Amino acid sequence: MIRVLLADDQRVVREGLGTLLGLLDGIELVGTAADGEEAVALAAEHDPDVVLMDLRMPRVDGIEAIRRLAERGERPRTIALTTFADDASVLGALRAGARGYLTKDAGAEQIRAAVEAVYRGDAALDPAVQHHVVAALSGPGAAPAGGAAGAGAGEPELPDGLTPREAEVLALIAGGLTNTEIADRLVVSAATVKSHVNHIFAKAGVRDRAQAVVYAYEHGLAEPGAPA
Repeated sequence: MIRVLLADDQRVVREGLGTLLGLLDGIELVGTAADGEEAVALAAEHDPDVVLMDLRMPRVDGIEAIRRLAERGERPRTIALTTFADDASVLGALRAGARGYLTKDAGAEQIRAAVEAVYRGDAALDPAVQHHVVAALSGPGAAPAGGAAGAGAGEPELPDGLTPREAEVLALIAGGLTNTEIADRLVVSAATVKSHVNHIFAKAGVRDRAQAVVYAYEHGLAEPGAPA
């Protein structure tokens, strides 16, 4: 059973999502919180595997609560819950340590898939929200897209010592591909891809695939709308 804690300041949302989570096989709802401060306290009490965290809450907001939980280590892993999916809150959540994000109107299978992915250590990036990340990172001052290409005159230097192959793998991560899918795309072994991913995380200073996606767009290593 995957132990899940839910945090949202709106009672109707807590009750609705709580009921839905209770119906999903393999998931146990261990508690609900009405704000970020209560979520952090309940996480210490119940030791959940995954926390579904609303971002806009009183006292301590979701981003600060995510940051506090991330400072504790690998567990619990958090998924940001958003209503309007505005750019600043989504980016803030990922930078604070969220492993993914979901809109509150996500269906049962989306929620199950996200919880299971984050529990495994993967990212859970809702396509309905991802374009907001792209928009925020493509604004004024953003790095020009296409830096991963590495071809043509000048061959721009890749950030943080990434190799061209690592940049290519990072772009595919940003496109939503799993390690197995990347291995198939590049015709290499899954072990080789895993090695590349570990090197990317170390060089870029990111903790997980969700932060790697943000890094890829920030540095122009991923193209908006690139096929997965």
